[in-house]
Amino acid sequence: MISTDVIICQYLILLDCMHLKERNLLDHFIPYGKQYIDNDDINAVVKVLRSDLITTGPVAEEFEKALAKSVGAKYVVVFSSGTAALHASYYVAGLKKGEEVITSPITFAATANAALYVQGKPVFVDISSDSFGINIDKIKDAITPKTKIIAPVDMAGIPVDIDRIMDIADTYNLVVVEDAAHALGAIYKGKSVGSTAHMTVFSFHPVKHITTGEGGAVATNSKTFYEKLQLFRSHGIEKNPALLLDKKAGPWHQEMQLLGYNYRLTDIQCALGLSQLKKLGMFINRRREIVDIYNDSFINNKNIAIPKVPFDCIPSWHLYILRLSDNLDKKQIAYRLYERNISTQVHYIPVYRHPYYSEMNEPRYRSSEFSNAESFYRQALSIPLYPTMSELEITEVIKSVTDLCC
Repeated sequence: MISTDVIICQYLILLDCMHLKERNLLDHFIPYGKQYIDNDDINAVVKVLRSDLITTGPVAEEFEKALAKSVGAKYVVVFSSGTAALHASYYVAGLKKGEEVITSPITFAATANAALYVQGKPVFVDISSDSFGINIDKIKDAITPKTKIIAPVDMAGIPVDIDRIMDIADTYNLVVVEDAAHALGAIYKGKSVGSTAHMTVFSFHPVKHITTGEGGAVATNSKTFYEKLQLFRSHGIEKNPALLLDKKAGPWHQEMQLLGYNYRLTDIQCALGLSQLKKLGMFINRRREIVDIYNDSFINNKNIAIPKVPFDCIPSWHLYILRLSDNLDKKQIAYRLYERNISTQVHYIPVYRHPYYSEMNEPRYRSSEFSNAESFYRQALSIPLYPTMSELEITEVIKSVTDLCC
């Protein structure tokens, strides 16, 4: 039975929408996320365009070294996308046909899809009831003789408890590929995300913390992984004379030593990435400021749950995800916010819900197996968060969300 409060609230939403045109709203649309590009970024790209080398070259190497220093890893290899970086990581981890990757269902599909690219199999473990991340207590139950990789996801930029996951991996001789596409610049127990897992994947899509247009990277402390990652992103072809199998061939000689792909990131894109990386601290600080304002504004709203953060980490906040009360109609709220020129998004549809996965008829992909993920999907709504949000835009988002979530 619907309570009187809910009926009143729904009536107020309807009344508010009837008078929408009379409201003094912003005259522009507020996206849920977007990039920031300044003249320094543009000049850096133009400099490469005027040079002799525009594909993967010295600027890419410079970007890799700067990223490695930033995240506290020995090595970084950049790729054409975060998805390509995931694909490469699973391959060099040794994932083979029929072997399994344990991951969260609350992630972008690429985290799971990359396992399928090498004929592996994604195995989903439900998220925790009080967080966005994988339930670490259930990982051991999902391990089988076929398990090869654990791929935790730093959802929204909130780091997972990577130490616990690494301990499990050590016990079962597994490889940890941390999907940190949301978490560049995040801190876990005083250490940068990217410094601990066997491999850590980052993304440079425009809505992420820094952008190269499209792009990604893998950070690792393993020289073996590093060298294989470099090979994989460039057709599997080795050109370094010291690493060639045929030492007697001429100076033109190169060898395809594994079946790789063309996943290179150009110097044009890396010039943008290098320039953006210099502003990473500023970008993250502004994101944290906006999150603090949101938290203060929504914490006492009984129909909204704000994100919970473990005491031993400092998120980099790629997303700000509200969990709405089941009394509210999330779809209608999203529509009403759009009518007020405010974009929202849902991160994410649980991977097993996608038709491609549903059609596999895999018993372990049934929604009944993931009560917390289902609850999260029913309630989750991402609201705008990006460094260039103005105070007026922040105020309008807060006012509109509060009005509609009464």
